[in-house]
Amino acid sequence: QVQLVESGGGLVQAGGSLRLSCAASGSIFSSNVMGWYRQAPGKQRELVADITSGGSTNYVDSVKGRFTISRDNAKNEVYLQMNSLKPEDTAVYYCQYYVAGYAPYAIWGQGTQVTVSS
Repeated sequence: QVQLVESGGGLVQAGGSLRLSCAASGSIFSSNVMGWYRQAPGKQRELVADITSGGSTNYVDSVKGRFTISRDNAKNEVYLQMNSLKPEDTAVYYCQYYVAGYAPYAIWGQGTQVTVSS
């Protein structure tokens, strides 16, 4: 089983920056996708960005140019650098570990709160 531990959330003023980290431990498959999702109050959880073990990235349009996802495969960690934060980025951010294939599955972290004040 895989466990995810997130860190780095907090309160920041609009225009500020935060960096989220997610450390994976346990039985890690070499081929996987790790990503960040967020859920604001009253809204559905949405993908923010994800990155494959090969380094291919994907972003939701609303964060392109402001957020950068990266990973360190040797440490089994994924990061989300968030710049130029806006109040609408306020949400609980969740890390996800996903393995595709015959029996795909996803593991979620516990979530970390990001609050952007105007």
